[in-house]
Amino acid sequence: MANEDLKYTESHEWARQEGDVVTVGLSDYAVEQLGDIVFLELPSVGDQVTKGAPFGAIESVKAAADIYAPVSGEVAEVNEALPDEPELFKTDCFGQAWLIKIKPSDPAQWDSLMDTAAYAEHVRGQ
Repeated sequence: MANEDLKYTESHEWARQEGDVVTVGLSDYAVEQLGDIVFLELPSVGDQVTKGAPFGAIESVKAAADIYAPVSGEVAEVNEALPDEPELFKTDCFGQAWLIKIKPSDPAQWDSLMDTAAYAEHVRGQ
């Protein structure tokens, strides 16, 4: 978890602010807990997402889980390759395995996310 530019949610999504968009993915902890991922459902470009509400779903051989938006806004981009290449979650969960990019409607929501140290503490408490 050496990604100091990332922020995190309690539900184990990571977020990276890049210009006027926030890129979202699943933390290495979430990927480890899920195991082998077999299905991924993501929203479409132009969809609206709401902070703390599900925007997609992921299924593994062990579990099924919703994926939650770290900030509210419009989906600007979707990682179309990811559903066909779920192994990217294991090899590059903070890079190529990004899920969506959001144009935030309220940039102040960024400040409510956990930094790396707070997230590490949160994971220790799991």
